[in-house]
Amino acid sequence: MSPATAATAALDTRVAEQALPRYGFGPEHTLRMINLSENATFLVHDDDRSAVLRVHRVGYHTRADIESELSWLAALREESGVATSRVLPNTDDELVTTVVVDGVERHAVLFDVVPGTEPDEIALGTSDFETLGTITAQMHQHARGWTPPPGFHRFSWDWEHTLGDTPRWGRWQDGIDVGPVEETALGAAVQVVRERLSSYGTEPDRFGLVHADLRLANLLVEGDLVTVIDFDDCGLSWFMYDFGTAVSFIEHDPRLPDWQAAWLRGYRSVTDLSSEHEAMLTTFVMLRRLLLVAWMGSHAHSRECQELGPGYTANSVELARRYVASDGASIS
Repeated sequence: MSPATAATAALDTRVAEQALPRYGFGPEHTLRMINLSENATFLVHDDDRSAVLRVHRVGYHTRADIESELSWLAALREESGVATSRVLPNTDDELVTTVVVDGVERHAVLFDVVPGTEPDEIALGTSDFETLGTITAQMHQHARGWTPPPGFHRFSWDWEHTLGDTPRWGRWQDGIDVGPVEETALGAAVQVVRERLSSYGTEPDRFGLVHADLRLANLLVEGDLVTVIDFDDCGLSWFMYDFGTAVSFIEHDPRLPDWQAAWLRGYRSVTDLSSEHEAMLTTFVMLRRLLLVAWMGSHAHSRECQELGPGYTANSVELARRYVASDGASIS
């Protein structure tokens, strides 16, 4: 862990310790960080009570943004049949706890512990993606018919905020080991992505509220129960972008066509999906890949960055060249 990452983790731990009394945790509790990425996630235990505390990073979401996320989380669980983690209120019956540490407001949310484990990335099978496709379709159906509460606000994963002039995760040009050769190859793919998205459009049948990080790592499986977690990035985007996120970090795997076919089978077991939307899946895989090149350039502390490193950019260049050569039809 770098000194900067260690300092961030230490500060997030202080935020967690200040927030926990608001949930009735006593001085004898134990606290263990289990993930540090966009936010810090902790497992907390006190006597026979356990929970998961998410400490939000500074500047990514406002309190109102977080409350909006939690409202969709609850609506999905209550109205769509999709299992989501339950939010635990603090002693003031608030779902978001705000504390001030070093003069800065910080937000935290406490979740019930969800049973199960995430699917094994090494042993990923088509059945995993078929399940994911089914759940994705259920969520999209709900989003299309849901009326958000007053004041609902989530940010957008549109062109402007992905690869456009104000990219939410930074510029792909600032990714790890992106030099002149890489910039040329990736830039050509960016142009094709932009053209295809412009033609595809943002009509309500294709653009709306999505999870935006709906990969197998954000599913917890316990027998027949599959719970969707980590809605921190949920917002407005193309519905088919959720497939791009489903193969995050593994887009170059030769099993991708089989995974896509399985995801489509699951999706179509719930609702129709036209060939027009299916034809855009490769573009959303490429869009997500370029976004992750940018993300890794600004998230050196993340597990994914440390494990994949410069090789991820090199593989991205190869995918980009195939994508451009096929005019956006394939990366395989």
